[in-house]
Amino acid sequence: MLRAHGQAVAYARALPTTEGRPPFIITLDVGVALEVYSEFTQSGGAYIPYPDPRAHRIKLADLQNDAIRQRLRAIWLEPLALDPTRLSARVTRDIATRLAKLARSLEQSGNPPAQVAAFLMRAIFTLFAEDVGLMDKRAFTDLLESLRETPEHFVPLVEELWRKMNTGGFSATIRKKLLQFNGGLFADPSALALDKKQIALLIQAARADWKNVEPAIFGTLLERALDPLERHKLGAHYTPRAYVERLVMPTVIHPLREEWDNTKATAIVLKEQGTDIKKSKKTQKKKHEAAVAEIKGFHNRLCQLRILDPACGSGNFLYVTLEHLKRLEGEVFNVLSEWGEGLLELEGLGDTVDPHQFLGIETNPRAAAIAEAVIWIGYLQWHFRTRGDVAPPEPVLREFKNIENRDAVLQWDAIELDTDENGAPVTRWDGRTMKTHPVTSEPVPDEAARVAVERYIGPRKAQWPEADFVVGNPPFIGAARMRAALGDGYTEALRNTYPRVPESADLVMYTRHT
Repeated sequence: MLRAHGQAVAYARALPTTEGRPPFIITLDVGVALEVYSEFTQSGGAYIPYPDPRAHRIKLADLQNDAIRQRLRAIWLEPLALDPTRLSARVTRDIATRLAKLARSLEQSGNPPAQVAAFLMRAIFTLFAEDVGLMDKRAFTDLLESLRETPEHFVPLVEELWRKMNTGGFSATIRKKLLQFNGGLFADPSALALDKKQIALLIQAARADWKNVEPAIFGTLLERALDPLERHKLGAHYTPRAYVERLVMPTVIHPLREEWDNTKATAIVLKEQGTDIKKSKKTQKKKHEAAVAEIKGFHNRLCQLRILDPACGSGNFLYVTLEHLKRLEGEVFNVLSEWGEGLLELEGLGDTVDPHQFLGIETNPRAAAIAEAVIWIGYLQWHFRTRGDVAPPEPVLREFKNIENRDAVLQWDAIELDTDENGAPVTRWDGRTMKTHPVTSEPVPDEAARVAVERYIGPRKAQWPEADFVVGNPPFIGAARMRAALGDGYTEALRNTYPRVPESADLVMYTRHT
C-alpha cells in the first residue's frame, strides 16, 4: 500500500494544470482495504491520511458502517464539504462569540479583566476535557445545570473540582475520580462568583462542540473575546488557517516529508530484501530489523525537533506545525504497525511529538497563556485521534515553560519612569485605545488613555532558544508609528541596541538581527 500511495500521488501530480489536483486519492488492496488521503488546498501539497492516520484505512467489513459509506459517497459527490477546517472554523467562531458575551458580563459585575481571563481559561479547558473524554461526559455541564437556581454554591463546588483536577483523585463535587491535570492551569483554582444569568451563559458555552474546536484560529478569537480593547474585532478578519499553512508547509513540513519519503523508500527496499526466501532466516531478520530501525530513526528525529515562533501571539503557527508533525508521526506509527511493531513503547514518556518541542516568545501575558492552552488542546485532540480512548500519561498537562512571556528583540535590567521637573510622571497615549471622532465618526486616538513614559536601563539584544525551525508572523510597525505604539523609551533603547538597523526600518526588521 505504501507503493500504491506513491503511485497515486504521481498520477495526481501528472495531471494537467488546467484540471487542477484532486482533493482525494484512494488506494486499494483488492479484497482487503481502502486507504483514503486528502489535500484540500489542491495546490500541490502532500496527500495526508484522511480523516487522520488512525482512521484512514477502511477494511471491507467497515463498509457495513453507514457513516463510512456516507463518507465515501461524499468523496465522490461533495469532496470539499469534508474539509474538517470548514466545520471546525464555524464551531470555533460560535464558541468565541459566547465566551465574549460571558466575559463582558463578568467585567460589568466588577471583576478585573485579568481575573476574568484566568477564570475562563480554566472553564474552557474543563469543557474541552469533558468533551474529549479526559473526564466523564457532561460532568462539568451537569454541575452547571444543577447550579442554575443556586449560584451561591458555584464558587465552593467549582473550586473543589479544580483543586482535584490539579492534584488528581476523587472529586466530591462530581463524585468521580479525576486524572491529574496539573500543568499550572489549575494551580490557582479560584472561581468567580456567577449569578443566574452568567451561569446560563456558561451553560450555553458548554453546549458547544469543544471536541472539534479549531486551535489554529481559536487562540486569536479567544484573545479577542477576553481582551476588552480587542473585543470589537471579534467578527472581523483573522488570519485563516490556509495563510498560516502557506508559511508552515514550505518552511517545516515539506522538507520533513521529503525526508520521510526517502526514509520509507530505503526501509521498503530493506523490508523486501528481508522477504527474499533465497536468503537465510538470520539475514531476513537482519533486513527486517534494519528496515524498522530506519523508520524508528526518523521518528526519533521528529521527537527531537524544536520549532520557535519568536512572536507567537496566541499560538496559531505553533499549533498548525504541531498538527502536521502529529499527522506525520501517525504515518510513521502506521508503517510500524503494518510491520508488526508494537507502539506502546514508542508513545511512552518523552518519545512522542509533544508540546515541549514548540517554543514561543510573546510580550502579551494573556496571549502567552492562551498560546500554551491552544498547543495543549491541539496536542490532546491529536492524541485521541491517533490513540483512540487511551488516556494520556499523567499529569495530563505539564509545565514545560515553552512559551515565554517576554520581549523577543530586547532585554533590559530595569525600567524607570520618566518624570518632569516637578518629579511628576510623564505620560503618553497608550498606543491602543481609540475613540470615535465627533465630526468624522472615524476612530482616532483617545488621548485620555495614558501610560507612563519609561526609560530602559541596560538594554541589550534578546536571546532566542535554540531551534531547528523558526516560523511565525512578527508584528509590523512602521518607523513613523513606532514611538506612538511602543513609546519613546522603548524605541530609543531598541535603536541604540541595534545600530546596524536604520531608524527608517519597520519593527519586523529587528527580528532579522536578533
